[in-house]
Formats: sequence, C-alpha cells, structure tokens
Amino acid sequence: MPRPRSVTGGVTLISSAPEPTVCSHRWSTSSWAERPRRPTADARRYQRLAAAIDDAGLRARLSIKPTQLGLADGEAYFRENLEAVLEYAAARDVFVWIDMEAHTTVEATLAAYEDLAPSYEAVGICLQANLRRTREDLGRVAAAGGRVRLVKGGYTPPASVTVSNMDAAIREHVRTAFETADLVAVASHDPAMVTLAADLGQTHDTDYEIQMLAGVRSSAQRELAAHHDVWQYVPYGTEWASYFYRRLTERKRNAAVAVQAISPV
Repeated sequence: MPRPRSVTGGVTLISSAPEPTVCSHRWSTSSWAERPRRPTADARRYQRLAAAIDDAGLRARLSIKPTQLGLADGEAYFRENLEAVLEYAAARDVFVWIDMEAHTTVEATLAAYEDLAPSYEAVGICLQANLRRTREDLGRVAAAGGRVRLVKGGYTPPASVTVSNMDAAIREHVRTAFETADLVAVASHDPAMVTLAADLGQTHDTDYEIQMLAGVRSSAQRELAAHHDVWQYVPYGTEWASYFYRRLTERKRNAAVAVQAISPV
C-alpha cells in the first residue's frame, strides 16, 4: 500500500479506508541533533493532522511517538509538546494514542500519561507485553485513565527486563486489561488474539478494539469490521519507511507483516 507523505495525502488515504484509522506520522527523525527544536515542529504537524481529521469528519485518531515530541531532549520538553498536542486534539475531538518505544523510555512516558490523562479523557497509552514491568504498569494505567493499547513489543530490550514467554504474557495482560481498563486496544494480526478479545469483551462488558496495520490481511480486516471495532494503523510522512525497517531488523517474524504493509493491495 502506498504511504502518504503529507497531511493531505494521509487524509485522502484514510478517507477511503473501510475501517477507522489510527494515524501515525513519520517525519525525519535522524537530524534532531542538528535541529534541536524539531519536536516542537512535529507537535504542530500533529495538530494540523488533528485539524484535518476533524475538518474532514473522519473517524480517525492520532498515534504519537514520545521521542518525536522531544523525550530524548528532556521530560519537561516532551511533556510541553505532548500537552500541546493533547489540548489541541481535545478541542477537535480527536483521540490520541501515546506509543511506547524502547524500554528506557517507558517510565518517563507512563509518568507523563499518569499526570495528563486525568485532564484529557481522549488519550490512551501503549504497553508492551515483552517487558516484565507491564503487569505493574497495567495497574498504573487503570488508575490514571484506563485506556490501553497492548502489543507484543517491536523493540528488543535486554534479557534482564523481558519476560520468558511473550505469548503467554500478552494473553495474561489482555485478560487483566479487560478486568481493569475502560478501553482496551489489542494490536495484533493473530486470529486467536482477536477471539480472546471478543470473548473477554463480552464477559466483562468492556469497550475494546482491534488494531492492525493498513495493507496487512486487508480482506480479513474487512470481514472482522463487520463484527468488531477494527482500526487500521497508518504511518505517513517522510520517514515512515524507517518504522518498517526497524520492524524488519529487530524481529524476524515482523518481516512478512512489514512487507505486506508496504506492498500494493
């Protein structure tokens, strides 16, 4: 699937999507040292995307990377940019997902969510099942805002902070999330995980959604959308390819998924 490079291109793509969309923009992230105020510019781009989504009347959300909003330059700078995006998106009635990145960024990202979520209802955070700390972090998310996206984890942290059985861990975390959270997003292409989410949603009467990469198993996504709340994850901008490259290099099993996602459909 071709990837749009601009806000206009992104809106055009998602307006034709059969499912609702989670948009994540990938502007250049390789030269922040040369342009230290780049995260502020990226925050404005997220704001423009929120405005475009609202103006077009699309059922779409934002998904933001903490380091893209300046986390590497300090927590205070990151929070300043994050809150600017959240405030603007809230005014436009656009939900914001906060992505989770390398294990070294988890505490700062989660702490920012804990502080800001009570003031901004339409914000959720991603947690990675491959980290040992996620069991405890789920409790913190539930106490703060209760809107969580669960993924297996696309990064490769050291063994000292990872679980031994990630498949078992994500099932455990999904079950816990349905018991404690207000909104659960299960980001997976695994049919077994979709079934588990559907069963738990019915048991606990918890709002949930399934998130998948745009362009991957497109026909299956359309079939799922008839019975579940399915959202497509669409990276856009000038550096979306680096996202897929990381998925290819960090986990071999990501290769097929990444290739499908950038292939014409």
